Amino acid sequence: MQQPSLDSLRRAHSKSDSKPLDLNGSTVKTAANKLPRGGKAFCRSEELTTAPAKIPKPGHRRTVSDGAPLIYSGGNLLPIGNICPSMKNLRPGLPSRGPNRTDVLGSGTGNYGHGSIMRGSSGGSNPVPTGAPVTVKRAMSGFDSEGVKRVGNEMYRSGNFVEALALYDRAVYLMPGNAAYRSNRAAALTALGRLSEAVRDCIEAVKLDNGYARAHKRLASLYFRFGQVENSRRHLGLAGLRDDQSEEKKLLLLEKHLNQCADERKKGEWEKLIREVDAAVAVGADFSPQLVACKAEAYLKLHRLDDAESCLSNIPKLEGCPQACSQAKFFGMVGETFVHFVSAQVDMALGRFENAVAAAEKASFLDCSNNEVATILNVVKMVAMARSSGNALFSSGKFEEARRAYREGLKYDNSNSVLYCNRAICWFKLERWEKSVKECNKALSIRPNYTKALLRRAESNEKLERWAEVVKDYQALNQILPNDNDVADSLRRALLALEKSRRVVNGTKFGVEVEEITALDKFKAAIAYAGVSVVHFKEASNKLCEEISPFINTLCLRYPSIKFIKVDVEECLAIAKAESIRSVPTFKIYKNGEKVKEMIRPTLQFLEDSVKKSNSL
Repeated sequence: MQQPSLDSLRRAHSKSDSKPLDLNGSTVKTAANKLPRGGKAFCRSEELTTAPAKIPKPGHRRTVSDGAPLIYSGGNLLPIGNICPSMKNLRPGLPSRGPNRTDVLGSGTGNYGHGSIMRGSSGGSNPVPTGAPVTVKRAMSGFDSEGVKRVGNEMYRSGNFVEALALYDRAVYLMPGNAAYRSNRAAALTALGRLSEAVRDCIEAVKLDNGYARAHKRLASLYFRFGQVENSRRHLGLAGLRDDQSEEKKLLLLEKHLNQCADERKKGEWEKLIREVDAAVAVGADFSPQLVACKAEAYLKLHRLDDAESCLSNIPKLEGCPQACSQAKFFGMVGETFVHFVSAQVDMALGRFENAVAAAEKASFLDCSNNEVATILNVVKMVAMARSSGNALFSSGKFEEARRAYREGLKYDNSNSVLYCNRAICWFKLERWEKSVKECNKALSIRPNYTKALLRRAESNEKLERWAEVVKDYQALNQILPNDNDVADSLRRALLALEKSRRVVNGTKFGVEVEEITALDKFKAAIAYAGVSVVHFKEASNKLCEEISPFINTLCLRYPSIKFIKVDVEECLAIAKAESIRSVPTFKIYKNGEKVKEMIRPTLQFLEDSVKKSNSL
């Protein structure tokens, strides 16, 4: 029997509603049988491969390296998913679009995770034209990975990174072996701040194609943000940019700041260390957990516990990063060891002893050979044990034994404010008020806003009837806890007690009110008494004087043994002339009738420090 010609088969197929036949007359399953509901396809006719091809044998499929699987249908070879909406034969001569011609992201030289979308070196497809009937929803339902990726590129270009990520997810699902799709998805993940996932995608991309320069560049950029110089330099080399002077200059600058961080840490120059960390972040290492932990450690050593805790609460998360990332060393410690090492110390300083032990044990598990880690693990365990033992003894009413237990903990950590405060409570229970105050002072010198220590000191000073000091501590507590009714009530009671205890020396009231003097003879008599006098020279019309006056009233309450005087120089020209006052506000401090200090427009803190120092002379 004579074999039918190819033209006769095409004519028969165009007139018939039956399924297409192969050259032997049998039916062939076409991509059109896989149309979504409604029968419409999601691609343009120019996306189809129409170059003349050899007629395949029945059942034959192209390999992955040749592109998408092809099915013979009416003389045209169609990749699965690239279905022509009109279902007409394609015009001969249309260019083919192989699966390896992909759009990629990045300029190739700058921030590789945030470059513009451009054609790859192998030649790429045109972006989706304006007004084309291609939407995100349709693209997500389609089977053309290139079409999905192109819409993803459009979303990325317009800043819609969530939509772009969803589309790149779809493209990777359709063709998981395409390195460019994973690299593009890494760009979207980077833009969304999901850097760990971006690294994983880049790693997968270079596994699929180790020579894929753009994925190596993106990895170099990500590692740079992690503060990992060597990893960044290695991938720049793999991307062919080993001799790129601009990139090497940035790496050398970051390396310099990291080395200086290590040097300042060894010397204990914590303020300088903070500046070096900030400089490293400014260079571009803005997503390094170790640098943030380094800054937290510096704050801890400077007794700025609130700042240290804030740093650790905002530390970047790099969970799930590949081994090359997690094993990078920092200050001689492997991977995330340094973060747990610092966390253990901060938790211990804040009294979170169980958390401190857990963090120290994590650090030891990650890097058991590091001496610093082994030391801090031992310290944390011993301090936690001492605190636990002291608490148990205190609960049993054994206050002296509890005090000794806390003392043992301080042998391992002599800057632990919690243990000092706990010892203060023991002294309070033993009715040793003076010792309780001293322990609170030690705790507050380490942690100035430690509310438990402020409260315990106020209560101890109350027993000693030091009402000015009691008022001072309750005022501080009231600022920290403005909605605490108990603190507010205690402050009112302390102010009343201070009012009752005010003393009168040489007929002049002080310790509660600031005395206002208008006559020169009275002024000379006031500053001549045996003690400290602080004189505020002011003008009623001066705004700065008006602002500082309430603070002078506060100092009067805080330092009741000091006489505070106000002199209005406009009303008392004789005093102003005798004291040579040329500018206001001016402050003069006298002791036993002799001037010891003069200040013109001082800051509030400097003024109080000067008053306090004069009182202790």
